[in-house]
Amino acid sequence: MKYVLITGGVVSGLGKGVTASSIGVGLQACGLRVTSIKIDPYLNTDAGTMSPFEHGEVFVLDDGGEVDLDLGNYERFLDVTLTKDNNVTTGKIYQSVLDKERKGDYLGKTVQVVPHITDAIKDRIEAVALIPVDGKEGPADVCVIELGGTVGDIESMPFIEALRQLSFSVGKDNFCLIHVSLIPVLGVVGEQKTKPTQHSVRELRALGLTPHLLACRSAQPLLDNTKMKLSQFCHVEAANILNIHDVPNIWHIPLLLRNQNAHRSILKQLNLLSIATPPDLEAWSRRAETFDNLTDSVRIAMVGKYVGLTDSYLSVVKALLHACIACSLKPSIDWIAASDLEDDPAQSAPEAYAAAWKSLRNAECVLVPGGFGDRGVSGMILAAKYARENNVPYLGICLGMQISVIEYARSVLGLEKANSNEFDDETPDPVVIFMPEGSRTHMGSTMRLGSRRTLFQTPDCVTSKLYCNPYYVDERHRHRYEVNPDVIGVLEEAGLKFVGKDETGKRMEVLELPSHPFYVGVQFHPEFKSRPGKPSALFLGLILAARGKLEAYLTRHQNGS
Repeated sequence: MKYVLITGGVVSGLGKGVTASSIGVGLQACGLRVTSIKIDPYLNTDAGTMSPFEHGEVFVLDDGGEVDLDLGNYERFLDVTLTKDNNVTTGKIYQSVLDKERKGDYLGKTVQVVPHITDAIKDRIEAVALIPVDGKEGPADVCVIELGGTVGDIESMPFIEALRQLSFSVGKDNFCLIHVSLIPVLGVVGEQKTKPTQHSVRELRALGLTPHLLACRSAQPLLDNTKMKLSQFCHVEAANILNIHDVPNIWHIPLLLRNQNAHRSILKQLNLLSIATPPDLEAWSRRAETFDNLTDSVRIAMVGKYVGLTDSYLSVVKALLHACIACSLKPSIDWIAASDLEDDPAQSAPEAYAAAWKSLRNAECVLVPGGFGDRGVSGMILAAKYARENNVPYLGICLGMQISVIEYARSVLGLEKANSNEFDDETPDPVVIFMPEGSRTHMGSTMRLGSRRTLFQTPDCVTSKLYCNPYYVDERHRHRYEVNPDVIGVLEEAGLKFVGKDETGKRMEVLELPSHPFYVGVQFHPEFKSRPGKPSALFLGLILAARGKLEAYLTRHQNGS
């Protein structure tokens, strides 16, 4: 196994995840099979219990793993299906070591960070690197490892030491270290400053790791004298100093790296030049160029709880982007805090209230994504009601589907107190109830998680036509509450159709309103399986409906064209 390690220096949030994904794309384009590991040095076992404000969205995998959003980048860029083991955290490592200690596996030895924690990290990395993730037999050729955080962080020290030992044990032909760093420009001087990167590399070398390549983040392309300075003081060949400057969209990054022969430097370090082919990135070039040349945009109202941090809905944003590009459109997302649509802000924050409603009324389609807790629920219900009554295309995901059921029960069935048990335990009309699969006391990994099958009740529904499958679809879930099976009959009599159910027929997965141009709610999360060039069917349906092109698209596809 060959390893490519990506570390970060100077500051966090430099785009190590996109860099790691782009390097993987470059190696894939050379005919190599690639897998990825993300190391998160926090003590949480996984990302499942973290607030989206704290750490961005929680990405869900096929096997139910709740992981860091960088694994979403890897899946989208590399078109692979990762496992929860591909996300290594301090919590998982310490838990496994402590479990072994309690079982007496260390035969009375004093259990220490070195060697026991570092050995556990090495063993975990080597085992996970062998798991095939691209649907083929046998392990990949190269494993790209991203070490979260910044070099010098106390919490990542055991990982740095373990990776130093790993680099020594696998040999120099099997290990390539790429250090991502920042080259700032001070406003007054206007000069590209290399000193922060010099210090960062010095810190890394003091810990026993020497970078083979530097990936320098900057606003503008690096000047030649900056590169020479970095080469001289960081002990890295000038040809191995890569510049990742700001670009119009992230699909340019693999092309940017190819143009600087990054793949060649990595292949040379890993002694793979003889088996690799010249990189074929034709599809990426077309995609990046297409996006840059788009002029027509579609206005999408995103009504959610965590709109203050767009990373909270990263996969939803990417899925919208993939769908829009398939329709030759640019996404123009209006972020609407659901609480701003409610009645209270009309008095307390009239400007925010007016702006939120103006954005909603100007939108060509409405999307209500997933979330937990009762904040902003009333605003989401108002958004669903607006979309339903005004024939505006609507897609509700997870909580967004439950919102549309509550709204329909209140507005159409006249059940004014209809609610979800999540928001009101005492509601006389619980149209959404707690799901028996989960646990009320433990938060982590207790939900209905991962890929589950949804059976379409009729091949004539919009959803099955969009998926081009009259029978079923497999999508990823992350939820505790479900639509109450006892109210399905009355809701269907009133016009709301549940066209997708699970294999037991008791869990509602997809709802549609046949009298509406596009009013769809899904209990699963279709955004997690959207890929560049292969958009999620439901997001594509939403964008097509926003432009009045859905019926023509479905007719064309039914005729096999």
